[in-house]
Amino acid sequence: MKLVGPVFVLLAKDLRVEWRGRFRFLSIVLFGGITLVLFSFAIDADDRTATVMAPGFLILALLLSSTLGLSESFRVERENRALEGLLLLPVEPAVLFYAKALGNFVFLAMLAPVLLPSAIILYGVDAGPGALLGVFGVWLLAAAGLAAPGTLYAAMTSRAASQDVLLPLLLFPLVIPVLIASVKTVALLLQGDPMDQTRSWIVMLLAFDVIYWALGGVLAAVAMEE
Repeated sequence: MKLVGPVFVLLAKDLRVEWRGRFRFLSIVLFGGITLVLFSFAIDADDRTATVMAPGFLILALLLSSTLGLSESFRVERENRALEGLLLLPVEPAVLFYAKALGNFVFLAMLAPVLLPSAIILYGVDAGPGALLGVFGVWLLAAAGLAAPGTLYAAMTSRAASQDVLLPLLLFPLVIPVLIASVKTVALLLQGDPMDQTRSWIVMLLAFDVIYWALGGVLAAVAMEE
């Protein structure tokens, strides 16, 4: 429990910084929206096929958008060697990791109000309020599953000149289980679940979220060292 207070202090600092640089968030939202539009043009399919493929395109848009936000999450700390200054504080590296990871989670979660309605309109998804609420919940779980390993790898590659290339190469293979579980769950919520498989996929998604967040705190000291 002694970690909670410092985590939220640092999280509040990061959220204030993000609020002052709102243009970055708007640009990433625009990138996600353009990605969905490009996917809709690329498949050139009928309405039913587009609806079937909508869950995969939606989660892929989240994944691709996340790399832009994650790569910039340590931007402020890279300037003037601020990360070294934070590491000199009387807190554990895990505190810095969880503060950053929570900030990235909030960042990714805020994409939902724009990308979810965009996908529904573009792909002609017909779903009730209950299904859409479930999709939003899956979105939050997927965002959590991307935020933790993404923050860890962003910390590891923050000093690399080729971070924009390294981060996706490291992150994408690791989050394949999150990607599969999220797409399957969203598809079942939108298209029906006659065999009651949704719960199993959600449990799998939750399990990987817990693993990623737990390991991230353990490995934070290694990721942030010189």
